[in-house]
Amino acid sequence: MSSIDIERRGAIAVITINNQAGRNALDMRMRQDLLALVREVSEDEAVRAVVLTGAGNAFCSGADVGKMGGRDLAGSRQRMKTMHAMVRAVHGMDKPVVAAVCGPAVGIGFSLAMACDVVVASPGANFSQVFTQVGLAPDGGAIWFLARQMGFSRAKELVFSARKFTGEEAAALGLVQRLVPQESVLDEALALASQYAQGPGLALTMAKQLFAHSIAPTLEQFLEMELLVGPQLSQTRDHAEGRTAFKEKRKPQFTGQ
Repeated sequence: MSSIDIERRGAIAVITINNQAGRNALDMRMRQDLLALVREVSEDEAVRAVVLTGAGNAFCSGADVGKMGGRDLAGSRQRMKTMHAMVRAVHGMDKPVVAAVCGPAVGIGFSLAMACDVVVASPGANFSQVFTQVGLAPDGGAIWFLARQMGFSRAKELVFSARKFTGEEAAALGLVQRLVPQESVLDEALALASQYAQGPGLALTMAKQLFAHSIAPTLEQFLEMELLVGPQLSQTRDHAEGRTAFKEKRKPQFTGQ
């Protein structure tokens, strides 16, 4: 049974995406549960730092593609609003958040990792913006995060190609701040979270606020743009072909419609 788990280790809250059968893909219920837990720890004064990770050998392999489709424009907008609320809650938390990434961080999983303040990953972790493979543009604030962390040209190459790349390359691109062996990823993330939890909480909160306001447009403004683009693309023939090809494990035949 898939779930979002939480464990409190002193002043650190460890939130774990737990859907190992689906490589920690997020369905709608899990998104809602993750949003609720992030909001809960955000308001908990006893929690001074957070670690976000995935169970088993994956961080988060994205949305549950098998459950995509069958939504009208209004349904797609509502799905994206829930996802946006989840990303906003992680990115906007006034406490340090560390992502511990092993295995895939794909699609919305990639965005969740970037929404954290620091990413710890193994060399064998793999990242990808897979959206164009199913006839969609990236969502979850992915382009906003990528453009700011690695520049437009390199970000475009990753988005247009939808290629997978390793934790080692992610570190070289500035998307991963700590690269450690897979068996040490969670321990390293916990060590960083412990360091932050023992630090000057208010000063760290204010520093996060200054970073958030240092570049325009804001994440809020950018997510509003996504809300215009994403639901429209969900109604296209190319997206329907991308979904079908994914399920049939074949290369999609896009027509640009």
